[in-house]
Amino acid sequence: MSNINLIARDNGAGLTRDMHLLADLLREGGHDVTITGLGHRSRLSNRLRRLHARLRRLLRGWFKGQLNARYDINIMLEHVRPESFDQAHINILIPNPEWFRSEWLPELPHFDFIFAKTRHAERIFSERGCRTVFIGFTGADYLDTNVARLPTFLHGPGRSGNKGTLPLLALWAQHPQWPPLTVVWRRKHVELQALPANVQLIREYLPEETLRQLHNANLFHLCPSQTEGYGHSLVESLSTGCITITTDAEPMNELVTEDRGLLVSAHTAGTQELATLYDFDPDAMRGVIEQCIAMPEEKQKALGRAAREWYETNQRTFRQRFLQAIADVAPRQTDTPR
Repeated sequence: MSNINLIARDNGAGLTRDMHLLADLLREGGHDVTITGLGHRSRLSNRLRRLHARLRRLLRGWFKGQLNARYDINIMLEHVRPESFDQAHINILIPNPEWFRSEWLPELPHFDFIFAKTRHAERIFSERGCRTVFIGFTGADYLDTNVARLPTFLHGPGRSGNKGTLPLLALWAQHPQWPPLTVVWRRKHVELQALPANVQLIREYLPEETLRQLHNANLFHLCPSQTEGYGHSLVESLSTGCITITTDAEPMNELVTEDRGLLVSAHTAGTQELATLYDFDPDAMRGVIEQCIAMPEEKQKALGRAAREWYETNQRTFRQRFLQAIADVAPRQTDTPR
């Protein structure tokens, strides 16, 4: 058993969800976990949370007869926190390439390991000389078999601006005969033209149970991301056994393959930090949507079954890979503290 300090920005969204997911897995694996959930650096609450983690570490060491005891492992999610390096024997980063700031590059040698959620991230950090371990990841199970499913479309970019939302709206405006499209987009300060009658735009916050209902009620999920740190929206869609449509580019096509979803050809459209951005080709997207509309029920079911089977398998294998990776890198009792 290792004592582990899990450090992440507690943003009330994806990072918070990932932080608690990993904490639960580590505790199931028998590890002692401290969560250091941080907000913006300037906040007094950040200092208090870091102080709490430090006092908990020192108190644990005092019970073991050790002065200035350190955690066995720090795990930092997305953000690099240099002030925490000396609090643990082993420092691990689980990065999202599209949010990895250039100012953090000099800090990479201070990490003992990079845990990569995608092969895309594994390659990016391995090429920078980091000791990189592929762990994969997982996402929430959104399946609800009690919800009636219709051959309609759902696009849920949340608050993101890099999910291809505006080009999708433009396509639907050109095709008033297409089935209804529901868009859940809470991004602020975006001016939109009048929407066609077959588009419903939801801009307010939706409870989790309402989002789950929408995921299951719409057979086709449009998720043409420009980039992903992992792809939670993709995995949530796959979990429902619906038809997931995404960009044929890394890392999106790691999760959605032709045997369990539909891929849309794309071209490079710039970069965001360490990640490459991709825009889908409008004509290719038009063709895929027409393919969905005409898709036989037998193929719908085959893709849906494959998506659900992948999700269930990935759930099991991620837990095994992650806990094994922790076991492999954890300092042993005979290790000399660094």
